[in-house]
Amino acid sequence: MQVSEVLRVKGNTLFTVTPDTMLSDCVVTMAEHDIGSLVVMERGKLAGMLTFREVLRVLAKRQLEHRSGPTPPVAEIVVRDVMNPEPQVAAPAMEVNELRRLMLEHHQRYMPVMDDETLLGVISFHDVAKAVLEEQGFENRMLKAYIRDWPAEG
Repeated sequence: MQVSEVLRVKGNTLFTVTPDTMLSDCVVTMAEHDIGSLVVMERGKLAGMLTFREVLRVLAKRQLEHRSGPTPPVAEIVVRDVMNPEPQVAAPAMEVNELRRLMLEHHQRYMPVMDDETLLGVISFHDVAKAVLEEQGFENRMLKAYIRDWPAEG
């Protein structure tokens, strides 16, 4: 199974922000749409990824800094300051097993899918698990049908 097939099943809803978007706005968007990542685009090109992991890291850092003195309000933090500026990317023709290996190796739960410079979508580890499970279910049903219809030897 290829990444393009997972994208096709998943759908093409995509949420993007710019590097200058306020982090507080991103948190609201992620919560409203129950999503774990936003693609950061600048001048039509991929500039990075913002995931709940980066949000948690900046909040934890601020909490630790707050103990030793005042910190600027969360409303002043912009995406550029916390995003992953160099996320791993997948190609549509990549095999899902290679995608899983990359996601695990780089601890990246959300991976942009790029066709050269064109963003096609984002695949989450959840999307991959769901697609693999559905594929295995289909194969299982096909094998059972094949065995059931096997001609009896006489």
